[in-house]
Amino acid sequence: MSLLEVKNLEVSFALRHGDLVALNDVSFSLDKRERLGVVGESGAGKSVTGFAVINLISKPGKITKGQILFDGQRLDQFSEAEMRDVRGNRIAMIFQDPMMTLNPVLTIGTQMVETLQAHRNISRDAAEAIAVRKLELVHIPSPERRLSQYPHEFSGGMRQRIVIAIALLNDPAIIIADEPTTALDVTIQAEIMELLLELCDLQDMGLMLITHDLGVVAEVTERVMVMYAGKVIETAKTKELVSSPMHPYTRGLINALPGHTAAGPGKRLEQIPGSMPNLTEIAPGCSFHPRCRFCQEICRTEVPLLRKVAGEPDREVSCHFPTVGCDDE
Repeated sequence: MSLLEVKNLEVSFALRHGDLVALNDVSFSLDKRERLGVVGESGAGKSVTGFAVINLISKPGKITKGQILFDGQRLDQFSEAEMRDVRGNRIAMIFQDPMMTLNPVLTIGTQMVETLQAHRNISRDAAEAIAVRKLELVHIPSPERRLSQYPHEFSGGMRQRIVIAIALLNDPAIIIADEPTTALDVTIQAEIMELLLELCDLQDMGLMLITHDLGVVAEVTERVMVMYAGKVIETAKTKELVSSPMHPYTRGLINALPGHTAAGPGKRLEQIPGSMPNLTEIAPGCSFHPRCRFCQEICRTEVPLLRKVAGEPDREVSCHFPTVGCDDE
């Protein structure tokens, strides 16, 4: 049994003109110590998926269908009090902006101690000792002295390391990292991703990495789930997906990466025409068809199902013609 298993998940937001379906029939699993990448453009449903796992969907949003099983238990049926025992304890989340995560008027030590005492019956001295160890683990120099400092006294990269240390305080089984390097420069991004890899190995953690950057996913994850307009459109082992993507959208994302374009060095990067559709105005048939250069009549009328690919047990794809155009790219 997988450590985390999401089955046919649907998340809706109640609006004046009716319900907006943000996630539609999303299913995936995460094994112990596995690293899963969740990829797609803004609006694909990546962050909503992460929030749904730990029941952080804000009203008027709610889980309307499906199951979320963690270690054999139905998280989607937990009360808020029961979820508090899981959230930040067994499953932790790293958010995009560390300055939105950290309280600017409390010292780092106070925030770490409060996090520990919220989940454990532990003295302040014992909590501070754990906090120091976690800061050492994420390579924060002079961790004892840092406990008395405020978030504004740290650089962006250091703040993100502190957020990761806070996520590690209760030795979670899974970390959900939602665009953890978005606000950082390229060199710091590489350091943070290397740190997450190191911690997954040291702490035996599973990682769910939510990002729009397939380049990062290729370096860090073992398996990838590509999302578009609230649906899963392709899943595969990372190496297989990067080397031979089957869905036209996945191929477009990869061809837009420097070094992967078919045009060659010095040429303009390829781009996917158009943009992610508004979830209230999704076209009938395949939601990607208005942007797909391989679109045929069936794509405009019938929604493709997510199916396993013959001969590739670890790959699923939601496309009527998944191999069309592969030889041209």
